[in-house]
Amino acid sequence: MNIHEFKNQLFSKASKFGFTDYELFYQKSESFVCMIDQGEVDEYTMSEEAGVSFRGFYDGRMGYAYSEKLDETSVEFLLDSAKENARIIEEKDFSPIFEGSSSYPDENFEDDMVNVDNDEIVEFAKEAEKQVYAVDPRVTRTYYIAAFKEKREKALFNSKGLELNEAKSHLIFGGAVIVKEGEVTKTGSHNEYLKDLSLERAKAIAEKMVNEALSYLKTEKIVNKTYPVVLRNDASSSILQAFTPIFSAENVQKGLSLLGEKVGERIANSKVSILDDPLKSSDALMGRNFDDEGVASKKLSLVESGELKTLLHNLKTAKKDAVESTGHGFRESYKDALTVQPSNFYIEPDKKSLDELLQDLGDGVMITELSGLHSGVNEISGDFSVAAKGFVVEGGQVKIATNQLTIAGNFFDLLKDVEDIANDLDFAKGHGVAAPSLLVKQLAVTCE
Repeated sequence: MNIHEFKNQLFSKASKFGFTDYELFYQKSESFVCMIDQGEVDEYTMSEEAGVSFRGFYDGRMGYAYSEKLDETSVEFLLDSAKENARIIEEKDFSPIFEGSSSYPDENFEDDMVNVDNDEIVEFAKEAEKQVYAVDPRVTRTYYIAAFKEKREKALFNSKGLELNEAKSHLIFGGAVIVKEGEVTKTGSHNEYLKDLSLERAKAIAEKMVNEALSYLKTEKIVNKTYPVVLRNDASSSILQAFTPIFSAENVQKGLSLLGEKVGERIANSKVSILDDPLKSSDALMGRNFDDEGVASKKLSLVESGELKTLLHNLKTAKKDAVESTGHGFRESYKDALTVQPSNFYIEPDKKSLDELLQDLGDGVMITELSGLHSGVNEISGDFSVAAKGFVVEGGQVKIATNQLTIAGNFFDLLKDVEDIANDLDFAKGHGVAAPSLLVKQLAVTCE
């Protein structure tokens, strides 16, 4: 039974079971993962998952249920389960069934690279690993070389006549390598959206991984103090991702973010604008024409020239705040409840290159990688203290890597201390969250 036939059977019986407004959400994903180690396939996995969720109003309450099967048995199972769920649920604030937006965008989020035969991708991965060892004799082995291909479909139907569907796909390739000189061992990594399987592309990816690792081989200890800092796009993306939840109206309403009190106020330097653009289709992962409640997608300015303009809303949070949804209703899968999440969330890039940002820095530190973000971040206060990798910068030139660092500060202060922004926005640096390199007035840096 296809999804349309299933929907017709389900909806024809829903009112007989006592449901008034109701909705069916469908999701299907197909993925392929391959990993290469020492010229051999270390992992080769193909998987497929599909299912539906039903929610509807029964006796003034919302009931929920989901199923992995599309058959006649599942129709009554969903209705019975949702009905029973509605009877026992204590929640009073429900996300309404949406009647639909006046119009919808029609962006294409399907990448032709996912149509490449899996065996061709495997051969490319083997070639990339081979090129890694050709870059430099100090490469001892690869930590991983991997390709990830995914196709996702979703559809949304409801009793108010809304019928929406779309598909998206992508191919991500990358890896990490280990280099050794004397007794010193370091790693370097690189990931990107793969657009071709040429030898030149394999060589370029290999060189980026190896050169990143080699750059950390020679290190020096620096004085513990407050430094002017450039956060390279890797690091700036990581810290923005760690604090992205504070922009959710759901978290504000739960008391997990202080930004609700700051809408309309300046929270960052005037150079900083933060946007969410679900309609980005060529260089980002999380594009969509509509959210998981059926609200049409649109580009949204959350922070405009330093001023907080809005939060991210779904229908439920918007109703509570008496505003319109921003189109950020989200389900991790058909099994999960609706929540709030951004799509392609980013700090708007400016015109300067990273090298020009380093020239403006003069003497200071460039931070290239952060770790320990889950344990070292307080989303409510904005405080963070996390491990980092970095380089000494003198006279605008990168000189030498530092020993292991810890950087500490406050995210809200960091936004205000941004002095300039580069042009190197790269969504492959994070899962739907990205930031270009940032020149920051000061951060506390300690060195092992």
